Amino acid sequence: MPPSPKYTVSIKLSAEKEMSALPKSVFRAISKKVLDLESNPRPSRSKKLSGRREYRVRVRDYRILYTINDSERTIEIVAVGNRKDVYRR
Repeated sequence: MPPSPKYTVSIKLSAEKEMSALPKSVFRAISKKVLDLESNPRPSRSKKLSGRREYRVRVRDYRILYTINDSERTIEIVAVGNRKDVYRR
């Protein structure tokens, strides 16, 4: 069975700013997870947020919130932050 085509990932400017403020080790881990989303937008530990369009994926004590558009095969990273703050948007 051929691999499914990759998704295109875009990052909102606000999420980009949030990422740039993170410690380097966390930034690297989150960057790797974002790249992994290209080939698998719904990894086994991801979760659809109830009452919202976003999904979330965990990276240590941080969360990446993103939306998926399957018809256009795109993913948009909408927020990145500490788990206690990231959902208050």
